[in-house]
Amino acid sequence: MHGAGESSSLKTGMIDFIAGTLGGVALVYVSQPMDTVKVKMQTFPGLYKGLVNCTLQTFRRDGIVRGLYAGTLPAVVANVAENSVLFAAYGACQQAVGRLVHKPAVADLSALENATAGFLAAFFSSFTLCPTELIKCKLQALRETAGGGKGRPTISSYALVSQILRTEGVPGMFRGLTSTFAREMPGYFFFFGGYEQTRALLARPGQSKDEIGPVRTMVAGAVGGVALWTVIFPADVIKSRIQVYSMRASMTQVGLDIFRKEGALAFYNGLLPTIVRTIPATAVLFVVYEYTKKTLTKLLE
Repeated sequence: MHGAGESSSLKTGMIDFIAGTLGGVALVYVSQPMDTVKVKMQTFPGLYKGLVNCTLQTFRRDGIVRGLYAGTLPAVVANVAENSVLFAAYGACQQAVGRLVHKPAVADLSALENATAGFLAAFFSSFTLCPTELIKCKLQALRETAGGGKGRPTISSYALVSQILRTEGVPGMFRGLTSTFAREMPGYFFFFGGYEQTRALLARPGQSKDEIGPVRTMVAGAVGGVALWTVIFPADVIKSRIQVYSMRASMTQVGLDIFRKEGALAFYNGLLPTIVRTIPATAVLFVVYEYTKKTLTKLLE
């Protein structure tokens, strides 16, 4: 019996991992242009007048592939790495939280218990996200950090990784890890809490939240995404600055410096493109995740 339980847990973990991977790929292709705009607005607040201005300038100067979709490869790697680990860890953390509160069925967990599982899962996914997101942010801000000359500077993801490892070693790849923890863990508490609570609210009487259909699943995903970014945005601004400028200062020092020089509103630079990006991106992420999970579970029964 014990072996059967372990085999079932492994199968569930693999299904969560694959579903999270496919969800991560879908999320990047929907969200990448607005993510590029967000990073530019966070890191160079004086250069752009707003969302539309930053989008148009990026498009005019560098086009779609090398402008708005700059850093897509590391973004795909980052999101696949993060979401596969995040959703696999989330499933395992749901089971762990369930055991602690004596609820053997994951479906019986409350929104708060699911939020706690999300908080714990984000600790593990942060280790995969930090280095890949570091490369993505640097590629997205390449023109601005190189002085914004006429020709767009180019460097491949591989060359950038080699350069960081050569000059800073392995710790250089984890620059911004503390601010990634500070962003991801509370963020995913609200992300999964908001998602599960909205699914429960949208279920009709007598209907389980797994039966609400794709449209309402998308609405719940969008609510989770907006909750996450609204809560964590100041930590994300600090993380982007630390990574783009390769800062060695602590998160607290960078935060205080931004507050002193630019004021409290600087912590919300780029929030609009983030919300614009998050609503369709997290809607797609959860639909792909939930329906991949359902399909694979049926196939492997």
